[in-house]
Order: sequence, then C-alpha cells, then structure tokens
Amino acid sequence: MRLYKQGDETDFFSLMERAGYPNWSRVEFEPYLQKLLPDGFFFLFHRQTGDMTATAMALHNPSPLHPFGGTLSCVAVDPQHQGKGLGAVVSSLVLCRLIAAGYQNIYLCTDDWRLPAIKTYLKMGWEPLLFQDDMYERWQRVCAQLNWHFTPEAWSR
Repeated sequence: MRLYKQGDETDFFSLMERAGYPNWSRVEFEPYLQKLLPDGFFFLFHRQTGDMTATAMALHNPSPLHPFGGTLSCVAVDPQHQGKGLGAVVSSLVLCRLIAAGYQNIYLCTDDWRLPAIKTYLKMGWEPLLFQDDMYERWQRVCAQLNWHFTPEAWSR
C-alpha cells in the first residue's frame, strides 16, 4: 500500500478503465484532486508484478444531504484481483483517514449495477439512505440480486 504521488495518473487511469470506469483523463481527474484530503488517496500494488490493483479516495465533499460530509470515492479493483477483499481494504483505509480528519458524516455514492462493490459496502456495515422516491424499489431489486436481506426499516433515513 502507498499513497498517491505525482506521476500515478497513467496507472490510475488504466486501473479505472480495467475496473469499468472508462474514459478517465486529467479533465475527469482534476475535480477529485480539488476535493482530495491530504494523504487520502490510497493504492494497493501486486507484490510480484508491481501492478496497481486497487484504489480509493477520501474526499471533502459537502452536499445538500451531507453539509459537512466526507466521501469514500473512486473505489476500484482490477478484475484480475477481485474477490480478495481489496475493495474492503482500500475502503477501510479511506474511512480511517476521514475519521482521523474529524468527519462524522461519511457517505458514498455508487451505481445499482456495481453489485460486488455494493455487497462489500453492506458487509462493511454501510446502510443505504433512501432519499428519493424510487430508491425503495431499487434497493429491493439490488438486495434480491445479492441475496441480501432487505431491511429498509433498520436503515437510517
């Protein structure tokens, strides 16, 4: 594991592409850098090859729902290394960084189709925030796909 340093961009963009986030470039990357906490951009590398295998960012990211929010963002794992818990490792590193920075309101955003990532987040104890009308049905569908018990009454609102 190590932190981001200038020059990691090419390998990061390549990892994002392999993980299903196409078209990353300096233009896409710059807004994230503007919100990035110092020492909040983590990478895992494969020991034998030196290849970048996983990443995640800790962002200062206030929003209307989270006015003093920090975000777990840009979690990505190389498909050749999925299923080894690397997403949980980089996510945990980010959470530790956000907590150390004093954030008490930490959130993440993801897409419904990112089922392995969602399962990792649920296993880590994250709870969906059902703040839009369609979210109940969307989460019901996601939980069914993951064979995860759908418990909206237990989730924070």
